[in-house]
Amino acid sequence: MRAVLIDIDGVLTVSWKPLPGAVAALRAVRESGLGVVLVTNTTSRSRASIAATLAGAGFPVGAEDILTAPAATAVHLAGARVALLNSGDVRADLQGITLVGDDDGDVPDVVLLGGAGPEFGYEALDRAFGRLQRGARLVAMHRNLYWRTEDGLRLDAGAFLAGLEAAAGVEAEVTGKPSRAFFEAALGRLGVGAEQALMIGDDIEYDVLAAQRLGITGVLVRTGKFVPRALERASGAPDHVLDSFADLPALLGLS
Repeated sequence: MRAVLIDIDGVLTVSWKPLPGAVAALRAVRESGLGVVLVTNTTSRSRASIAATLAGAGFPVGAEDILTAPAATAVHLAGARVALLNSGDVRADLQGITLVGDDDGDVPDVVLLGGAGPEFGYEALDRAFGRLQRGARLVAMHRNLYWRTEDGLRLDAGAFLAGLEAAAGVEAEVTGKPSRAFFEAALGRLGVGAEQALMIGDDIEYDVLAAQRLGITGVLVRTGKFVPRALERASGAPDHVLDSFADLPALLGLS
C-alpha cells in the first residue's frame, strides 16, 4: 500500500468538527510516508476554504491535498456555459466555465447540480427542468441522497436529481464520486495504481464499493452517514469495516 484516499465529511469531520482521534490518525498516516489525497463530494466550499478549516482544526493538510467534485467538474466542463444550482460558493474551483444567471434567456450548454440546500426550491428546480427540456445537458457533481450534520441526517441533491432525470427523460453525467474519472484523477495525482491504494469513506456505495470496482482496497467507517441498513442492502461487501478513521493506523500496521 502506497497511498490513501480519504473522504472528509463523515470520516474526518462532522459539520467540520474533527471526529475523535481523526487528527492523530491522519498525522500517523502522513508520518508513515504514505501518499494522501482527500477526496470529497462537498460542494459548499472551495478547496482553499476546506484546507483552511481542516488545518485550523489541526489536520496536516493543504489545498494541494484536496480533490473536490467542483474542481473535477471544472476540468470536465471546460469552456461550457453552465447554469449552476448549488448551495454554497465554489466559484473559485469552477475556473474555465461560464456561469449563466437565472434571467439568461439563452439555453445553457449544461444544467449543473451541486449540493442541496435552501436554493433547491420549486422555482429553481422548475427552471432547471425547463432548460433540460430545451436541450441542455444534465451534469451532477454527485448523487448523494443525504449527509450527516451535528443535527442528524439531511437530504442532499441526489434526491432532487432523480426527480429531474425522470421528469426530463435524461440521465445525468456524474463528475464526483462514484465516477471512475474522479477516482482515476485521485490516483493520478498520487502517481499510484489502484492496487496500491486504499479508499476510506462512510458511504458504502459511492465511496467504498465504487473504489473497489476499480481495484482500490475499500474501507467503510461506522461514522458520518453510515447506517446499518445501508450495509445490509449494499450491492457488495467492503474489504474492511472500521468503527472510525481513528482505527486506520492499526489496520495499516502503523501502531
